[in-house]
Amino acid sequence: MIEVLFGDSEAASMKAAKNKIVLGKADGPTSVLIAGKKKPPKSEKCRWVEGTSDEVICLGFMLDIGNIKENIDSAYRKKLIYSMLSHGRWEADEEINAELLRTGDYYCEELSRLKRYLDYGEAIRVWYSNVPYSICGFYNLCSILQEYANEIHVVPLPEYQKRTDSIILNSNWGEVSAEEFAGFLYNEKILSMEEIRMYAIMWDGLKEDNSPLRAVINGKLMGVPESFYDFLIWKRITTEPVKEARIIGDILWKNQIGIGDWWYAKRIDYYIGQGKIKVIEDDRNKYARTICLT
Repeated sequence: MIEVLFGDSEAASMKAAKNKIVLGKADGPTSVLIAGKKKPPKSEKCRWVEGTSDEVICLGFMLDIGNIKENIDSAYRKKLIYSMLSHGRWEADEEINAELLRTGDYYCEELSRLKRYLDYGEAIRVWYSNVPYSICGFYNLCSILQEYANEIHVVPLPEYQKRTDSIILNSNWGEVSAEEFAGFLYNEKILSMEEIRMYAIMWDGLKEDNSPLRAVINGKLMGVPESFYDFLIWKRITTEPVKEARIIGDILWKNQIGIGDWWYAKRIDYYIGQGKIKVIEDDRNKYARTICLT
């Protein structure tokens, strides 16, 4: 089964979930990796996903941002991805910069790899969540899948998980650890061709609207202005000087809506340019500078 996800972190976790042998150790969602053979998950509800890590495809095109009338493999989309990922970087590391520049090409290669699997008649399983980048990726993928007759499975991320004495809220697949993925397969279903076409039509509507951003409002994906999330910045920033990283960190902690820190940093830069936010103490690292309301 070919697994498709829409973010780097979640794709990395899925690769760990499908990898029979691992040779390293990592923090975060992939922290289950150990040297040598992979140990079975301790929880009875968890198990490893069948297959190999080669069957995992990441389509992290950030389609909730920018002009979606441009092809997703266009120079425009690649430049936008680079500008988002590199925003706020202060270290002149040529190797890292070259890797960031290649990110858009990598996603295009992943898309080409997916199409080869589809041409071979492989079944596809799509893991999506209710955050803008993931829903946009899913709708766009359906616009591609409507040209194929392959069996398409989907696993939508449920709003929350019940535990023995607690409830875990879910935002996106990047928050799910590798050994937990298989535990969500109870929610898997096969999409009909009518459903695939319906989602493809929804994507066509979003392309026609082509707003600067797409956001989930009352459960519906809609085009919104570039300033849509700015109210979250205004709720946190005051006339009292504070580190930019603290403001952005508070926003991310209080509002887990699938929007990256780089977006808020970009908007803060915009309002500094407009004179509405001022820099009290500057720093090469933009996240380390002290800012406040003008």
